[in-house]
Amino acid sequence: MSAPGPMLFLDFDGTITQRDATDAILEAFADPTWLDVERAWLAGSIGSRDCMRAQIDLVSASPAHVDALLDGIDLDPGLSMLLDASAAFGVPLHIVSDGFDYCIRRILGRPDRGLSHRIAESQIFSSGLEPVRSDRWRATFSHPPDPCAHGCATCKPAVIERLSGGACLVVFVGDGLSDRHAAACADVVFAKDKLAAYCDHASIPYTPFDTLASVTEGLARLMHDGMHRSVSRKVAPAL
Repeated sequence: MSAPGPMLFLDFDGTITQRDATDAILEAFADPTWLDVERAWLAGSIGSRDCMRAQIDLVSASPAHVDALLDGIDLDPGLSMLLDASAAFGVPLHIVSDGFDYCIRRILGRPDRGLSHRIAESQIFSSGLEPVRSDRWRATFSHPPDPCAHGCATCKPAVIERLSGGACLVVFVGDGLSDRHAAACADVVFAKDKLAAYCDHASIPYTPFDTLASVTEGLARLMHDGMHRSVSRKVAPAL
């Protein structure tokens, strides 16, 4: 009986997008004290769930203004290539993000990008964001409804375990500190920026990437070499 093939999980902000959508909203529309909340999260005093809830409470912007901002956020130029490769290799691709469903739907759903049908079979797990008045917003969290041990906005390891069933090779791609728990539980990690620095510090093997085109090359090598059948845990495929 052959071993199950890989399953690919991607962070959204800063990984699929070139700019973190949540940070963009906060920088444009939040009271400056959102930075104090950010520092508390970076210091480990609060989890990302409490951090994002408090920060969104400081945002004052109409949906039209938020939409206009989101429409200006570019995607990683290698996204289409990675989507094509995952489909060709039969590797399921899912998005796991601390970021917000409102932003993900807006950015990926633009008709001119033609992505809706290409990600139709991908599941998206993220935080919730909804307008509650003309210029105020509310953050909600359902993955899981009750906070995990780390207080994550979205518990990425729990989502990964749920979808993979613990049986297939887990490939994770991310860029930020909110990805560190996912990187710790994945079998193969592609990392950049703050996540790469964290992996270095925590001695987690990873393959560095600059764009998702690099990840596509790594995935192709993974499939070509048959590493999904014999790979040992925490192998970083060479590019």
